[in-house]
Amino acid sequence: MATGERPHAVMIPYPAQGHITPMMKLAKLLHARGFHVTFVNNEFNHRRLLRSQSADALRGLPAFQFAAIADGLPPSDREATQDIAELCYSTMTTCLPRFKELIVKLNEEVETSGGALPPVTCVVADSTMSFALAAARELGLRCATLWTASACGFMSYCHYKDLLDRGLFPLKEEAQLSNGYLDTIIDWIPSMPKDLRLRDLPSFVRTTDPDDIMFNFFVHETAAMSQASGVVINTWDELDAPLLDAMSKLLPPVYTVGPLHLTVRNNVSKESPLADIGSNLWKEQDAPLRWLDGQPPHSVLYVNFGSITVMSKEHLLEFAWGLANTGYAFLWNVRPDLVKGDDEAALPPEFFAATEGRSMLSTWCPQEKVLEHEAVGLFLTHSGWNSSLEGICGGVPMVCWPFFAEQQTNCRYKCTEWGIGMEIGEDVRRTEVEAMIREAMAGAKGREMRRRVQELRDSALASARRGRRPPATGEEDEGRSHYRPGFLGRRSKCGGALGVTLCVRNHDLHVDEYDNRQEP
Repeated sequence: MATGERPHAVMIPYPAQGHITPMMKLAKLLHARGFHVTFVNNEFNHRRLLRSQSADALRGLPAFQFAAIADGLPPSDREATQDIAELCYSTMTTCLPRFKELIVKLNEEVETSGGALPPVTCVVADSTMSFALAAARELGLRCATLWTASACGFMSYCHYKDLLDRGLFPLKEEAQLSNGYLDTIIDWIPSMPKDLRLRDLPSFVRTTDPDDIMFNFFVHETAAMSQASGVVINTWDELDAPLLDAMSKLLPPVYTVGPLHLTVRNNVSKESPLADIGSNLWKEQDAPLRWLDGQPPHSVLYVNFGSITVMSKEHLLEFAWGLANTGYAFLWNVRPDLVKGDDEAALPPEFFAATEGRSMLSTWCPQEKVLEHEAVGLFLTHSGWNSSLEGICGGVPMVCWPFFAEQQTNCRYKCTEWGIGMEIGEDVRRTEVEAMIREAMAGAKGREMRRRVQELRDSALASARRGRRPPATGEEDEGRSHYRPGFLGRRSKCGGALGVTLCVRNHDLHVDEYDNRQEP
């Protein structure tokens, strides 16, 4: 296909690591199936990528280019995630004209590109960047959104307004954070457990402020998703079928594409130049993988609290001594900004002396590869959705310490619904950390968690291999809404062994159904 004839998708993630990573994987899938891709970061993260990936990495490839827009926040060169509440408010209130201007500029460049740049035909935006939906609508383009979080997280957020209407939000007083009020049962959210507690919902309900930025941001953004041409979600149907059915009654067509990192692996060759395009905002270190190569199978505890979690210095020390007292080998990803305030995440010399020969610390490591390494036996995690999926796909049981957002909901599902995790209390104590790790690594509950997570891993691998599973009846029930599992199929109506769900024809974003017959 000539470059100028390619469909052109402008793709924009929410400007945080956990959103950039899945959007980049989706971009690689679209590029591999014939799309020209313009990948748009905010200027802050564009500069961070230049530092972590090198300038060459952001020059892109034929039909894959990078662009950046301002996010409305003051310039900064800090190697840390921007303030989330400020970022949410700023993107929601300032980014529409800048994003719209970028698309107009891209189309103006078509005439002077000599056929190298096709006109923009669609937008693929993070589901929490509703300004992109507005820009696409004003420019006459279709827009699909990528929900990068969990299905249980979405169902929780989209019922935030009901919490307000029922008088459950905001909290009446700060004391309700600790007096048992958060154990209030929430049994009315479709497809979710009937014994769900208020504390299991995304953390932004834990405030006395009715004007809380984050609570109202998610009310606004999840409501706006109904305007999309379709919603893509990073999960698979065997894991989340009831939730996906419930989502499909609230949204335009919903398409499962997960686990995205496995889908990319099955559809983008390791030899492809696409494989070299990175999205990590921190520079990855390879030394942890070499260290793991020297450890026995299932002997290592891997610890990573993600890209946003911060903790007090006291909690850092409680985790550290809990790890040290287990006697197990561990690999711990410690970001420089992990501790609140200006303090660096420094650990005392006594800790290093106590764990000498069985500990490895890094600032950022290739997590997918770490969790698939046979030496890793347990994952201590904040329960972000990318980390949760990567833990499942590695067949690794988890000990969970959720920090904020839907991490609490993910934790509930992993620990209670799926039986693959255990939760550490919010106020961390080294004795609890030690006891829980010992049980998860060598106890009866740990063995059962490993059995269950390996079943889910096998389900994820099978889903990624086959691309999709047809409805159990082979047909959709008349009058019933259904999600459409699978982003890539065995054979599509638009041709090819592997088709793309989102195909652009005549500058319109269409959804193709798939012929599920096995190829001869």
